[in-house]
Amino acid sequence: MRKWIEKLPIVLFIVLLAACWEVGTMVFDIPPYIIPRLSDVFAAIGDNAALLGKHFVITLWEALLGLTFSILCGMLSAIWIDSSSLARKTIYPLIVASQTIPIIALSPIMVMWFGYEMGSKVAVVILFTFFPVAVNTADGFRTADREIGELLRSMGAGRTQLFLKWKIPSALPSFFTGLKMAAAISVGGATLGEWLGGEAGLGVFTKRAANMLRGDDVFAGVLLLSLMGVALFVAAQFIERLMLGHRRNG
Repeated sequence: MRKWIEKLPIVLFIVLLAACWEVGTMVFDIPPYIIPRLSDVFAAIGDNAALLGKHFVITLWEALLGLTFSILCGMLSAIWIDSSSLARKTIYPLIVASQTIPIIALSPIMVMWFGYEMGSKVAVVILFTFFPVAVNTADGFRTADREIGELLRSMGAGRTQLFLKWKIPSALPSFFTGLKMAAAISVGGATLGEWLGGEAGLGVFTKRAANMLRGDDVFAGVLLLSLMGVALFVAAQFIERLMLGHRRNG
């Protein structure tokens, strides 16, 4: 009951926003192709449930694939950066510098390289999600408590044991911080990839609806994309609690 009470403010806030949306479009007589009524958006979801479901699954699959590759590549990069001073001086600055390049400018290159199939969408998702996973994990390794490392060394721990029992546990909180960020923005990467060139997915659905000035369909797709991003963030948060809940309890 206490948990439900703690969530009450956000629920009430969402209800208030929904009411303002519905009433505001009527009071100010906003054209539906600009901002449709919220009730019309829900009606559009119901009318296109089967089609939206198909596009939803495709976009979700693209986001999950890209996120999975980012986790693998990001962790391997972080391990390399932590274990090699040369990588720390060369690879880490390059990863940081890569974020100064607008990702939307690199997205067409991904389409040129991988075509209009799913590969280009996954590549764009990786562009969005690799950085937070790699950098946060690398920072987690770097900030590991040195006294714990020295204690384990004095007890005869080898390099592998130090990595598994010191570095990994120390880096997990930072890793999950990066994972939650990556999970939330992975949907944006998949959508951008679909906008640049695709035949299916919620990004394609919203683009086609916008071309036909179907505001209710556009907002229906955007609402589902938002819910997908929230769901992926919550899933990452749930995994974090499963793995790190004992620290809070302690």
